[in-house]
Amino acid sequence: MENSFLKRKQEILKFNSAMEELNLRKRYETTVPKEIPDDLIVKCPGCQKFIIKDNFILDHKVCPYCNYHGRLTAKERLIDVMDMGYTELFTKIHERYLDFPDYENKLDKAKHDTKEDESVTCVVGKIDGVSCCVGVMDSFFMMGSMGSVTGERITRLIEYAGERNLPLILFTTSGGARMQEGIISLFQMAKTSEALARYREKNLYIAVLTDPTTGGVSASFASLADITIAEPNALIGFAGKRVIEKTIKETLPKEFQTAEFLLDKGYIDMISDRKDLKKTLAHLLRLHNYR
Repeated sequence: MENSFLKRKQEILKFNSAMEELNLRKRYETTVPKEIPDDLIVKCPGCQKFIIKDNFILDHKVCPYCNYHGRLTAKERLIDVMDMGYTELFTKIHERYLDFPDYENKLDKAKHDTKEDESVTCVVGKIDGVSCCVGVMDSFFMMGSMGSVTGERITRLIEYAGERNLPLILFTTSGGARMQEGIISLFQMAKTSEALARYREKNLYIAVLTDPTTGGVSASFASLADITIAEPNALIGFAGKRVIEKTIKETLPKEFQTAEFLLDKGYIDMISDRKDLKKTLAHLLRLHNYR
């Protein structure tokens, strides 16, 4: 195991200078030189520069050149913010779906590709020693869409946190309600919102909006937090920009629906870089007398 790690480290050091030269030449649209193996680097979707894959992962999938925040899986997010030893909840929830063509096959493929069984993972654990309940949506599972199981898990997590007087943190990333479940998916908006209304009478709810948070999720539990945090340049909104422009017959600002735009308009409370997020969350929890 140790020899394998050292070998990987030597490979990274060997190709680091070659990749830096590639970026300096601004050859962002060219193919990667043969001397750099494909599995060693990634290309930033923001600035198009090449980054050593291991460094990108160690830096929380944040580009060192332009601060682009890459999308995380639910498990990566939990590793990023939770202390060791958290417990996953509500893993046995299953619902009957509408008979939408090929829906079961799409679910099976999402489960196979992500190694998750739904678009949200719910846990109870600690963040920097402070006990809390955390729900994390996963954009890699059918674009984080909200179906009946997603809504049920989030509702149960809210109720679980309320019964134990624990703070609640939800990380949102979603394309909205899951169209394959029709009106059933839209029911989840009302169900989660009603549960939050009761929970927030006595407890703290923090929402962390990540890229993208849209549709029925943004119009329900993502918008009902006591404190709303967003990651840099996250896309946050209900309908798409092009749909809105066609409806109102106006051109919207370039930065429309970004976290920075919404912070300026007072929709969110703060923007936090991913590397600071765990410390920020723990600080907020302690400010509200959670230990």
